Amino acid sequence: MIPGEIVFGDGPITINADSVRRTIDVVNTGDRPVQVGSHVHLPQANAALDFDREAAYGHRLDIPAGTAVRFEPGVLQRVSLVPLAGSREVYGISLNPPGRLDTTS
Repeated sequence: MIPGEIVFGDGPITINADSVRRTIDVVNTGDRPVQVGSHVHLPQANAALDFDREAAYGHRLDIPAGTAVRFEPGVLQRVSLVPLAGSREVYGISLNPPGRLDTTS
């Protein structure tokens, strides 16, 4: 064992195992690459990204924490999304009104 190493077990770890996934297509209409991190509320991502923001509401990319997806200009990418969990409150990502995603709670 390496000092500070964490051993999680023998088998593979499945991220977001109990999450309901949805798939959307994203195209970067800008002239520069756009990178979106693992916990960004996707509808609030860069305006140059063209996708169904309504379908993505309340969701983030289905990727490991601390990673990102790079969207190259003009290239269509199909991505998997999972619902934001926890308190479902979003602050500081864009100029959109921050706060609770679900008004029924």
